[in-house]
Amino acid sequence: MDIRVHARGTDLDPGFRSAVEDKLQKAAKVFDHAGDVDVELTEEHNPRRTEDKFRLELTSLTGGRLLRIEASAPTPDAALDDAVDRFTRTMRRHKERVIDSHRRKEAASINSGRSGSEEPEIVRLKQFVMKPMTIEEASLQMELLGHDFFFFHHAATDKNSVLYRRRDGRLGLIEPA
Repeated sequence: MDIRVHARGTDLDPGFRSAVEDKLQKAAKVFDHAGDVDVELTEEHNPRRTEDKFRLELTSLTGGRLLRIEASAPTPDAALDDAVDRFTRTMRRHKERVIDSHRRKEAASINSGRSGSEEPEIVRLKQFVMKPMTIEEASLQMELLGHDFFFFHHAATDKNSVLYRRRDGRLGLIEPA
């Protein structure tokens, strides 16, 4: 990983430059394929902005994604610490997403790799008696069980139906035609 450090409106001392490189090398251990990092330190000369006088910006192309972190603090070292913490958390989150997407792809390829003659393996069988009930009763049962869906026998239509919770929080009903 190549680290490029530059400043705007201020001078960089060698101690700060080596601290940047040390901390970013440690943070890069989170993600094996961390890209080059561009570090820019900017000093705000406005006297009203004494709380966040130094702004540090980290930019890196890591794992095919552009990661950009900004941190402001009264001292360059505090801005560096904040930015490196955020950078590490962001890289960790990105790594988890990459791993999860690979796992989903592997699971999809395993499932699609079955030949058409093979039966899928059933790992659990659940049987229950279905009494006719209204949509309100089914909704109450679904809430009591803590499920996102409920399979029931609809009393009004005399058909098996599925009541489910939509992403917007409202309920949906699936009935056979």
